[in-house]
Amino acid sequence: MPQQVLAIYVCPDKGLDMKRIDSVKAIKGIGLEGDRYALNKGVYSKSKPKIRHVSLIAIEAIETANKGLKKPFYPSDTRRQIVTEGIDLNSLIGKEFKVGDVIMRGTELCDPCRRPSILSKKPGFETAFFGRGGLRAEVLSSGVICTGDPINLIHKESLLFSEEETEKMKDRKMLDAFGPNP
Repeated sequence: MPQQVLAIYVCPDKGLDMKRIDSVKAIKGIGLEGDRYALNKGVYSKSKPKIRHVSLIAIEAIETANKGLKKPFYPSDTRRQIVTEGIDLNSLIGKEFKVGDVIMRGTELCDPCRRPSILSKKPGFETAFFGRGGLRAEVLSSGVICTGDPINLIHKESLLFSEEETEKMKDRKMLDAFGPNP
């Protein structure tokens, strides 16, 4: 199963319906263009010091949480902006990852609250989504995110030069400019 963006939602102000879109501009240090948290209009926008640039939730978590509920929660009911498929979001806390070409860092789990139940008029969100409410992330680079974009963990080791590249740089006296490989 691919690790990818399944759906994107934004909402311009607190309490309004989430709107599904095919692509969105992610703005470094701010969030998703047109969304309530990027506009500082979300119900929790004034809660500091939490970083609320982007929230992600896995479709697998939604499916599991809905088992046994009389009224299932749709992805838009969760109030999360990016719905993912094939990736364990809980494992991304403190890690950098790419959504398409946009770099993000997982900051904390989204603890489920009563708000989705209140707005959707469906009981049970807090209980059903306990431990699977999604992930909050910080936007570290700007770019466009599209439905279907891959999601990949950034391995810091991949940023180092290979032995072959290091030897080429030594030959060209370029290594002094970059310093040694750690």
